Amino acid sequence: MDTSRISTFVSGLWDTEIVPQLVEYIRIPNKSPMFDAQWREHGYMDQAVKLMEDWARTKLPAFEGATLEVVRLEGRTPLIYIDVPAQGEQGKGTDETVVLYGHLDKQPEMTGWADDLGPWTPVLKGDKLYGRGGADDGYAIFGSLAALLALREQGVPHARCVILIEACEESGSYDLPYYVDHLAGRIGNPALVVCLDSGCGNYDQLWLTTSLRGMTGGNLTVQVLEEGVHSGDASGVVPSSFRILRGLLSRLEDQETGKIIPKELYVDIPEQRKAQARTSADVLGADIYDKFPFVEGMQPTTDDLTELVLNRTWRPQLSVTGIGGMPPLESAGNVLRPKTSVKLSLRVPPTLSGAEAGRFLKQLLEKDPPYGAKVTFALEKDGSGWNAPALSPWLEETVAQASQAYFGQPAAYMGEGGSIPFMGMLGEKFPQAQFLITGVLGPHSNAHGPNEFLHIPTGKRVSMVVASVVARHFQEAAGA
Repeated sequence: MDTSRISTFVSGLWDTEIVPQLVEYIRIPNKSPMFDAQWREHGYMDQAVKLMEDWARTKLPAFEGATLEVVRLEGRTPLIYIDVPAQGEQGKGTDETVVLYGHLDKQPEMTGWADDLGPWTPVLKGDKLYGRGGADDGYAIFGSLAALLALREQGVPHARCVILIEACEESGSYDLPYYVDHLAGRIGNPALVVCLDSGCGNYDQLWLTTSLRGMTGGNLTVQVLEEGVHSGDASGVVPSSFRILRGLLSRLEDQETGKIIPKELYVDIPEQRKAQARTSADVLGADIYDKFPFVEGMQPTTDDLTELVLNRTWRPQLSVTGIGGMPPLESAGNVLRPKTSVKLSLRVPPTLSGAEAGRFLKQLLEKDPPYGAKVTFALEKDGSGWNAPALSPWLEETVAQASQAYFGQPAAYMGEGGSIPFMGMLGEKFPQAQFLITGVLGPHSNAHGPNEFLHIPTGKRVSMVVASVVARHFQEAAGA
């Protein structure tokens, strides 16, 4: 395999076809079901599926026997299923399967976009493509097929490849288990799983994700009255729903430090992950926190860089991501409000059960409500994290070579603070599989937030790396 030809082919395909396709994809407001309950009626998800399906179908004739199906289980978001049989006479000699995974649903708009940018307004500035979903994770289907097409262009054999693109990841992938079960016989027993939905510490080298935190969360509501009343009349007699809610959160989180209090939400961090955190801290330095748009004078939670890496990858952390029951400032009268609600997002360590964490959280927040207030915690989601198995020598060697070939730098390893429920699911189902988890979400790319962008050169290079890994996997599987 000629890596220079891989680079030329993939880069050309990105420039002429993939970037224009992503421009059109960004225009589609196909928000994940959690953020658009009427996604079926709006039809945006179907538009995004059709865009990807139409492009992919133009590429399938390059592969002997390749098929594509949009699978639609009743009442669930659609899933794109592409089956590319083993290619080349040598390739037909192995029965192993490579699974390449991504998703096409998007986070909601979010406020704070620059004046010339917007979530559904694709803008190219230099080597960055701005807009919601290009990096998270619209490029995955294009990058995966680009890798396979690059191998085909050179006649390099590879094992059977299955591409799965779901439409529910940003809602916790609650539809995905049904599809995995439904397609189990067709997927087979994956020997290698490639996921392009993760992050990178910088854009200078290949970053492999070694772990992912799990998550749980939902809506916490404290109600004290049936209706709002005059605050001058009631304050001092009727406890504030906000104050009660604040106290309930203090059961979970130290309000001074942000540290999660219950020991049940922690795990022992493996020594290897601690060592990788120290190495990542040395490589990245202040970039670990400089990538965030702090207000002037703001500081990170600690000046210990290794601890910052561990905080965002192996320790539980709470975010309050929404609030209800409060009127806008301009219409807030002198009223003691009847209730306050907040949406909680609790990230949990990679090896802690998301379901168990959710049950624990509900019990912790609802028990013994102060003053007899009506306290409810409605769980919306839970997903376990993932801790990568040890890399096989062939994969570790290939990753090192590919990073040097396409990035000109050594590969780096670090956990990520976000969640990809599919990884935990596959890790349990296929414990013998090897995993290549990487992505393009680097400094300032701001997934889920305003001014999200895709760093195009990194997208190209990641596609090239996938081509090299898939080719080398075949050599190992075939005993070449």
